[in-house]
Amino acid sequence: MNPLHWPVRMHIASVGVSKFCFLFSLVFCGLLLLLIPALQPPARQVDLPQPRPQVRPTHASPSHHAGVPVVSVHVGELDSATGLNRSSAVPRGSIEADITRNDNHSHKKGMDSQGGALHGGNGGRLSGSRSEDLLELKDIFIAVKTTRKYHKSRLELLIHTWVSQAKEQTYIFTDGEDKELLMRTGTDIINTNCSAAHTRQALCCKMSVEYDKFIESQKKWFCHVDDDNYVILPSLLRLLSSYHHSQDVYLGRPSLDHPIEAAERVKSDGSVSVKFWFATGGAGFCISRGLALKMSPWASLGNFISTAEKIRLPDDCTIGYIIEALLEVTLTHTHLFHSHLENLQKLPTDTVLEQVTLSYGGFENRRNVVSIVGGFSLAEDPTRFKTVHCLLYPHTDWCPKLKPRYKN
Repeated sequence: MNPLHWPVRMHIASVGVSKFCFLFSLVFCGLLLLLIPALQPPARQVDLPQPRPQVRPTHASPSHHAGVPVVSVHVGELDSATGLNRSSAVPRGSIEADITRNDNHSHKKGMDSQGGALHGGNGGRLSGSRSEDLLELKDIFIAVKTTRKYHKSRLELLIHTWVSQAKEQTYIFTDGEDKELLMRTGTDIINTNCSAAHTRQALCCKMSVEYDKFIESQKKWFCHVDDDNYVILPSLLRLLSSYHHSQDVYLGRPSLDHPIEAAERVKSDGSVSVKFWFATGGAGFCISRGLALKMSPWASLGNFISTAEKIRLPDDCTIGYIIEALLEVTLTHTHLFHSHLENLQKLPTDTVLEQVTLSYGGFENRRNVVSIVGGFSLAEDPTRFKTVHCLLYPHTDWCPKLKPRYKN
């Protein structure tokens, strides 16, 4: 071999070795890339969030003791003088217990749960369940309609009896100033500046003010009574607690056994006849806030007076017209409201304290009062309101004290 060819051959050999090493390194790196995932420890599994357990609401079951439902809708100590919870919660019985008891009684006698025949629909009642909010006395706006000349003969009796248990919830609507009565009683006495005459215009004027004041109050229920009504507050709370204030509820007692007919001049240019039921103001009636708000176009800011003028009817009839004829909401008839127009002596004695309102006869029939026996004679208590009050609130300071009975 020619020695001159050796460098060339050595260069070719070194190039071949380099190519081999390069290819070997590529293969080795490829193997390493494939082996790296297999050599790593397994990834830790992430714990998934567990669903929250569903908590079922507990329902209070009505409890009874000696035949009287135990308060289960509000925790608090009962005031021995009033029989009401000190926070003014629903008295003497859970709502469920009262609804069940009333419904059972209704099926037996073929009457509605308030003691009267229902006039269509359920009136916004919550079937089979208690109302969604706890109703307290402070949630009710009680409007008492009176006139200046009856401040002494009628109004003082109310302030002395049931109004004393609901001063902050009672609003007295009258037609004259009485600063002495205001200072002495501490009750809201509102001068409507309406006429003192017992005319349709004067009555509608006062009802218009009542409605506006209720809307301003933000309370849940509007209840109207006259100055010859005794309101049994525990019964009123029980009755309203079986409904819901946001629904369309119109509760009361008609004074007629048929719907009233009126000439309607609101819906059309001409005069058409319209029939509707209305709850008499002489016995009292209650309207839920939800329904009262819907009455606004025909009742608020003086519109009530103009609506009454178009049908030429008194205040309680106008209320019924707006609710039944215009809003098409049915009056829920109840026999728990009473006026002097009915024979009050026919009311069973053992049911008197279960009623919502009571009344008494006027000059033409002073004997038309409830038949109930108590610590006052008929001469001492001709209206029987004092007797009823002392049976409800026996610890009132002016009530006759019960004498203790001693065994021989």
